[in-house]
Amino acid sequence: MARMHDVVIDCAHPSALARFWAQALDDHELAPYGEVELARLRALGVDDPEDDPSVLLDGSPRFFFNRVPEPKTVKNRVHVDLWCDDVEAEVARLVGLGASVVSRDGIWFVLADPEGNEFCLSSTEHPLSPEA
Repeated sequence: MARMHDVVIDCAHPSALARFWAQALDDHELAPYGEVELARLRALGVDDPEDDPSVLLDGSPRFFFNRVPEPKTVKNRVHVDLWCDDVEAEVARLVGLGASVVSRDGIWFVLADPEGNEFCLSSTEHPLSPEA
């Protein structure tokens, strides 16, 4: 049987988007660049981790941000649901980090990260997803 391993997000600038999500999620952090990772980058012709084409955000689940050439053009088919205690305060915090509010559907806010990837935010008091 399959098990969850990683969530992979295609994007234009992996390091910037990974930093956004590291700040957005309180239980995730950018994976450190040890010598093995720096050697991997040098082998790709990349001298600066800021230009890494595949950035890892450690946590559970792990998130990988992979550089792709094409921009996002349509609504995500898969998205992340976030929970918090104070939805209004968290929306304001995430917008301050670079997110934008797409819509509000009852107890759910639909936001977009700085590259336009949608995600949802609701209070922990409401454990049902909008599709349930």
